[in-house]
Amino acid sequence: MIGVLALQGDVREHFAALTAAGATARQVRRPEELAEVAALVIPGGESTTMSKLAVIFGLLEPLRERVRAGMPVYGTCAGMIMLADKILDGRDDQETIGGIDMIVRRNAFGRQNESFEARVDIEGIEGGPVEGVFIRAPWVESVGGGAEVLATFDGHTVAVRQGNVLATSFHPELTGDHRVHKLFVEMV
Repeated sequence: MIGVLALQGDVREHFAALTAAGATARQVRRPEELAEVAALVIPGGESTTMSKLAVIFGLLEPLRERVRAGMPVYGTCAGMIMLADKILDGRDDQETIGGIDMIVRRNAFGRQNESFEARVDIEGIEGGPVEGVFIRAPWVESVGGGAEVLATFDGHTVAVRQGNVLATSFHPELTGDHRVHKLFVEMV
């Protein structure tokens, strides 16, 4: 059972992608729901809103504990920001779950009207490039020794993995190509 953090963002699209990748998914909004899943997807959306809602719903500390304990997690866009150990261009009160030794720059590829799609080669995914949808997307400024860069685009890191934690700057769940989700399901 893979949970999808359902506080804000593109939850429905991740459900469809996980189902297509052979997993069973459920929404996670409360700590007791988090305790019932083997893994979690943190969707794209608005990272500051997601951070605030995680605190309000009492999920931030349980999320941190589960990630530290080795729960597999996949974050897209805002989810990548939530999984970063440090954020650039974030709000002073913005909190993260952590889990990947990386520094992420919010909205690095530009504003909403600068959103785009691009083909991205991801290490470990066969069948050619994945179509990535970049919507106010972050990029990774730097990674620590434990993090592995899986993909770059235009000279910037856009996919990383550290142990059981995977993150992409872009939204593969919006494309109909479920190979990144399949990789995550295999990790689980």
